[in-house]
Amino acid sequence: MTSLGTAAGAGGPPVDGMRVRIEVDVPSDVRYIEKIVDLVARQCATLSFSARHCSLNVPVALSEALSNAILRGNREDPAKHVRVRAALDEVELVVEVADEGAGFDLDHQHDPTSPEHLEDEDGRGIFLMKRLMDRVERFNDGGNVVRLVLRRS
Repeated sequence: MTSLGTAAGAGGPPVDGMRVRIEVDVPSDVRYIEKIVDLVARQCATLSFSARHCSLNVPVALSEALSNAILRGNREDPAKHVRVRAALDEVELVVEVADEGAGFDLDHQHDPTSPEHLEDEDGRGIFLMKRLMDRVERFNDGGNVVRLVLRRS
């Protein structure tokens, strides 16, 4: 894993104009999820995002995006990789999670809270991402990419 950029100590106000970039490329192995989530959440704390964002919104949404990429997109194929790019500044966090899968239709997911879908195993991750992030987008860039955007509150 590679972290590009440095940041000031956590807890203080954000430094004007400071940007942190993170780029990580890992094999399709769920053991990497926690390390990547921790890396991004720590940088959010360093740039003084709220405690709720750093301990709930980012970890849950990013964990879901990574697990979807590894388990569904790449079907846990160790020959395939997941790429994570994050950019943080005093305004927002933008994270892109790319896999080598065919993709899916982000806008046509069922509501996992509706009575007929309460026992379904799929759809909850996208639902959580949409509730915890300000924006969730999906596009194809030589593979399936999910972009999560969280604005500082």
